[in-house]
Amino acid sequence: MAKKNRASFVCQNCGSVHTQWQGKCDGCGEWNTIVEDNPLAGIGGGPGRAPKKGRVVPLTTLDGETEDAPRIVSRVVELDRVTGGGFVRGSAVLLGGEPGIGKSTLLMQAAAALSRAGHSVVYVSGEEAVAQVRLRAQRLKAADSDVQLAAETNVEDILATLGAADKRPDLVILDSIQTLWTDIVESAPGTVSQVRSSAQAMIKYAKSTGAAVVMVGHVTKEGNIAGPRVVEHMVDAVIQFEGDGSHQYRILRALKNRFGPTDEIGVFEMMSSGLRQVANPSELFLGERADNAPGTAVFAGMEGTRPLLVEIQALVAPTTLGTPRRAVVGWDSARLSMIIAVLQAHCGVNLGQHDVYLNVAGGYRISEPAADLAVACALISSLAGLALPTDCVYFGEVSLSGSVRPVPHAGQRLKEAEKLGFKSAAMPAGSSDIPKWSDGSLFETDKLVDLVVRIAGGKTLNRERNEEN
Repeated sequence: MAKKNRASFVCQNCGSVHTQWQGKCDGCGEWNTIVEDNPLAGIGGGPGRAPKKGRVVPLTTLDGETEDAPRIVSRVVELDRVTGGGFVRGSAVLLGGEPGIGKSTLLMQAAAALSRAGHSVVYVSGEEAVAQVRLRAQRLKAADSDVQLAAETNVEDILATLGAADKRPDLVILDSIQTLWTDIVESAPGTVSQVRSSAQAMIKYAKSTGAAVVMVGHVTKEGNIAGPRVVEHMVDAVIQFEGDGSHQYRILRALKNRFGPTDEIGVFEMMSSGLRQVANPSELFLGERADNAPGTAVFAGMEGTRPLLVEIQALVAPTTLGTPRRAVVGWDSARLSMIIAVLQAHCGVNLGQHDVYLNVAGGYRISEPAADLAVACALISSLAGLALPTDCVYFGEVSLSGSVRPVPHAGQRLKEAEKLGFKSAAMPAGSSDIPKWSDGSLFETDKLVDLVVRIAGGKTLNRERNEEN
């Protein structure tokens, strides 16, 4: 007896799966958003398609000749850095970001650069009319490029248009995937089923023709790309365009990349004429730095292969509340709580009666644990009211035992600091690949308490390295 396929019910708002229909979704709390999902739909399936006998797939070994994936270089250096050297032919890329952050601006500038380099580019807008896109192109000085433009939301019409073109496009831009809809799904555009089916159709087109497809995705209030998570698993790369609306800086970060690294970032500056690439982000993030201000420390960080210097600002003030407040912008709040606990347990610094505010200047977000030492020094500086040396950088990971652990790429961090005029550094002891500074000094320590004592005592950070090293 053939086994009956059990139906599932999917929420069209959040993607939660239920075993039976109900009026209210348990996942998001919305009413009347649950519809029955076809068990045969999805990758390899279709409406009313019965299972067929499978074919024998040839097996091979892991050892064999490989070739580098052919890429389309966009000539936008920061974008090529994040993608790993350009768009891979036949790949699908999902670009996410908050409204107004500059996603359409970035893609328009990249499309114009590719068109001027001789590539065929098709820009499909589902949110704006042709006249609106032309106005943006004129503002970005991209109207003179040979980019093919269309305003359409139906997937079948888009595929028919691309197939009827005289030349197969090298790059197809879809702005955005939430506006597309297909005839095979009976639901409104933007729902889980429509987004999944539309993305699947465009990914199939990319794989079959060799054209690179870039899809723009909206984000939720939490900052995650809206729509079902299955779309992020289907595409080859997920790129996030982030930044603070009050700052002109924009960070392009790869969250997933099957053909390149995921730890590289691209830095842009939003201007009236479009996005300007920032070749040296360290100078940008330190441009408005105030001298002799307590509570500020310069962190020497790494983003992929690029060293980056950024200012960390801390404010410690007596609290009037029963529970002290902890506010963090640009760093992990849980890690700040850990640093505060280590300072109290191993350094005798009690912040239990103080509010702590921490901010990373320039709207930048730090993810690596090497910023622990800079954060601890900024907190001590603010609490004691003593300004740290303006020509010193800090980096190192702090453990729960109060020790300072070495971090990778210490040499690259120090070289970037020396290039920008810094003359001293506080860092973990035992770091490898340390360059010789012409007129700089290094303070190496394996215990956080030693550095706290020096800062509280107002001592300078002199070079203390063993002669045998």
